[in-house]
Amino acid sequence: MYTDLNCTEHATRNTKHAPRPEPMSKPNPPISPARVLLPLGLGTAFSLMGDSTMYTVLPTHTAEAGITLGSVGIILSVNRAVRIFLNGPAGLAYDRWPRRWLFVPALFVGALSTALYAATRGFWPLLAGRLLWGLAWSGIWIGGATVVLDVTTVEDRGRWMGLYQTWFFLGAGLGAFAGGLLTDGVGYAATMWIAAGLTAVGGLVALFWLPETRAARTGAGDPLAEGTVEGNSLRKIPAEAGRPPEAGRPPCFVPPTRLRANRGLWVAAAWQGINRFAISGVLGATLGLVVQDRWQSVGWGLGVATLTGALAAGRTLFSMAAAPLAGTASDWVGSRWKVAGWGLGVGVVSMALVAWGTPAAILVGVSLAAVTSGSVQGLTSVLAGDLAGQAQRGRAVGLVNTAGDLGSALGPPIAYALLPGMGLPGVYLLCAGLFVVGCALALWFQALWSGRKECGMRNAECGVSRAKGAQAPWK
Repeated sequence: MYTDLNCTEHATRNTKHAPRPEPMSKPNPPISPARVLLPLGLGTAFSLMGDSTMYTVLPTHTAEAGITLGSVGIILSVNRAVRIFLNGPAGLAYDRWPRRWLFVPALFVGALSTALYAATRGFWPLLAGRLLWGLAWSGIWIGGATVVLDVTTVEDRGRWMGLYQTWFFLGAGLGAFAGGLLTDGVGYAATMWIAAGLTAVGGLVALFWLPETRAARTGAGDPLAEGTVEGNSLRKIPAEAGRPPEAGRPPCFVPPTRLRANRGLWVAAAWQGINRFAISGVLGATLGLVVQDRWQSVGWGLGVATLTGALAAGRTLFSMAAAPLAGTASDWVGSRWKVAGWGLGVGVVSMALVAWGTPAAILVGVSLAAVTSGSVQGLTSVLAGDLAGQAQRGRAVGLVNTAGDLGSALGPPIAYALLPGMGLPGVYLLCAGLFVVGCALALWFQALWSGRKECGMRNAECGVSRAKGAQAPWK
């Protein structure tokens, strides 16, 4: 049997201060993703009813809520701002504690926040409810993504994460539509009570039918633990243990054990920040102006609010379709970087078309922006699972979502600050430039990790065990 001294010495030197690997234990039976997705998705979708209704009706029902029109912006944005500080602790909590202990209570906290909207009036009670909702959504969204990562592997993770994202878009879209319809029919307070009840129902569904997944796949999907390598192609390549060393082959690579050294994860976070800044932040906040300035002249006889709502609903449908398709494509193609690069490229085209400003260009551009939104949002969560070890996935998902919340919070004020000098076309072209930067990062990392494939095979042949929480650099 041959021994590669170069590999052994390199591994010993780099793992000297790494955490001692835990003893091998018999893995728990895997949990089917299909068994998890229904209670997880229903709980997530139902929880969005109150939040989506708030965005739809609060600007026109300030009297019922007991606030002034000038405070609407604060009420609608404070939940996103507080999540910037809550996502990290939420991810850390999911890394340390069972998923059900956190996810199920988060759903009931969401129900409580919506009940506050219904039972109280005035700025301060409503602000407290929105802050409570920010806490709840950090627990719901980070927990949901972490659960999906628990029960999937690199070979099917894209598909299942995309399907979970579909529940998010379904809840947001139907919540906005049903919330507006119910508010017109039964009033603001009654609608919020209904939304709170639905959120509580979602919590009960998760309480009774969502299994615990924290230890569902201990060691599963780890290419070194399984004796396989998942390179640029995610298809498994058998490791030839005991193979003699060859001249010119790279030395063994020991991946970093800290998230701050995980460059791929930071790129995924940057993509989500760009995505949410450009689409949820800038485009979402200025879509009404686009319709008013560029589309109303078509003369269809529809109001600005109706046209804006129709475009927003169409965006939701396209995002619902794009998320699972992009995830499945990344599983099939074998490269998250490549598929994410395609999605970011679509974002460049979408922003350029909206900047062009003709009615047809706006329609196509908004639709393509939804494709980018759904695909990038899903793939960044998948990459968080691919690039972080099982012990760090909650924090990895928290980092990606913090970048997204920061982007969506900064988008509206930056867009309106730039409008007087650049105009709408200039602001959208700036967003297109950000997507170009994202595409460049995708191309760079695609080439970088492709070059690490041989290094990954080398690790498996040397039998190097990854430290708990480390990334797989060849994905």
